[in-house]
Amino acid sequence: MGSYRYPRYEYRPTPDATAARPVEHETVVVGAGPVGLAFALDMAQRGRRVLLLDEDDTVSVGSRAICWSKRTLEIMDRLGLGDRLLGKGVLWNTGRVFFRDREIYHFDLLPETGHRMPAFINLQQYYFEEFAIDAVLAHPSIELRFRSRVTAIEPGPDGVLLTVESPQGTYRLHASWLIACDGARSSLRRHMGLAFRGKVFEDRFLITDVQMQADFPAERWFWFEPPFHEGQSALLHKQADNVWRIDLQLGWDADPEEEKRPERVVPRLRAMLGEDRPFEIEWISVYTFQCRQLERFRHGRVIFAGDAAHQVSPFGARGGNGGIQDTDNLAWKLALVQEGVAPESLLDSYDVERGAATDENILNSTRSTDFITPKGEASRAFRDAVLQLSERFPFARRFVNSGRLSVPAVYDGSPLNGPDRGDFPAAMRPGSPCTDAPVRCGGTEGWLLHQLGREFTLLLCPPAGTEPRVAAAEAADALSDAGLGVAVKTIGGDPACDIVDHRGVATARYALAPGTAYLIRPDQHVAARWRTFARDEARAALARAIGREV
Repeated sequence: MGSYRYPRYEYRPTPDATAARPVEHETVVVGAGPVGLAFALDMAQRGRRVLLLDEDDTVSVGSRAICWSKRTLEIMDRLGLGDRLLGKGVLWNTGRVFFRDREIYHFDLLPETGHRMPAFINLQQYYFEEFAIDAVLAHPSIELRFRSRVTAIEPGPDGVLLTVESPQGTYRLHASWLIACDGARSSLRRHMGLAFRGKVFEDRFLITDVQMQADFPAERWFWFEPPFHEGQSALLHKQADNVWRIDLQLGWDADPEEEKRPERVVPRLRAMLGEDRPFEIEWISVYTFQCRQLERFRHGRVIFAGDAAHQVSPFGARGGNGGIQDTDNLAWKLALVQEGVAPESLLDSYDVERGAATDENILNSTRSTDFITPKGEASRAFRDAVLQLSERFPFARRFVNSGRLSVPAVYDGSPLNGPDRGDFPAAMRPGSPCTDAPVRCGGTEGWLLHQLGREFTLLLCPPAGTEPRVAAAEAADALSDAGLGVAVKTIGGDPACDIVDHRGVATARYALAPGTAYLIRPDQHVAARWRTFARDEARAALARAIGREV
């Protein structure tokens, strides 16, 4: 692995290993991959203590997940890692689709300006983990124990008893809440006897990371039946450190172990890249498409997230990004339950919301797989006709499916959603993630999402004739005895507002008008919106958003 030096993290002895009885921990997370690390950071920044266990002592080997979506970047920005990820990652918004020997069209995933984050960055998973581990190790509320493997669990009504193998020997500890982020081969899922439901597709793909100098642009390139790989498909992505991700379809009959041998891989790469281009192979893997999930993500005091809860095909970048959205949905809810502010039943909405998001991801992933790898002559004829039409007719391009790329989930139908009062457009409806916009705060240029924080926020456009500070005070008073802290922030063109929409971008994206109010959840999804703020409706919406009886 020439471009990256793997860190080794030391095991630090813990008194838990020599305690006379299992030591109590409020929240234990198993798995220090991107999902477990993001969850630990989120909980810690909400004031909760977290114990994070991982059986390894380094980051993931091989680049693995590489495409991180705009929504994921916004979440990680809130956790303090946005600048570091942007600084190392390869930013991209555009892609190109090829059929045989020609380009048939290109697309732009973020054609409008006024966003802090790009549509995607490409960054190897080991960098993502390294940056997150640095933040975790620096946080006083998180303890990360490497070389600590969970070998058994005993769930109970008030928590979970864990058996842990470590360099100090085997010991037990007790978790009030256990969060399983231990990946596709989750041992916790196995210990609980839980099985995935879904489908394994009869096709295999070769993933190869190569380091090389190339002047290809930072775009997503996807080929159907290219001349260099006849009858199959191929994908090319640029990563950091001049590492390039290449995916090549192999077919179901391919022998995975045989296809990983360099003498099999190198000729395929030379056919694609040219005989004269030097490259160095960094990582080789063969994978099979899988679209599977648990029936339920929450099992009492054990909650599953990321690949431990669901698996999708790599095309579309829905796996890692979906896992980060899992933690974004779960952390604020669990923190409020632990604080005694919300009932434990609030956690059932994690199943509802992220279950629906997973269904959507699996549906899109399944459709992508069916289009990329047609299993019959009729399917192939349809696909090829769509590709040929797409070169000349834009209407046909929406039928091309080379991997519907990850978009943030909208929690339509969530039991936490409040009213949607007024003549609003469909965008930014309850359940939607908030869209960013350039704004000015205290005379400084900034971004709207940075102003929403980690708590419930009432975003209020002051009514006509009302000073912003007066409107904010009245709204804050209306919500003051609701039993939950709510930040009230005024927004508009008035320089006296907390958030000054000096370019009018937020006004357009949120359809703001005098009197408009949005109640925003701690995960920056819309809980409710009104054309006129009403005290009783706002209090009821707030109660609903934390799972209380209304």
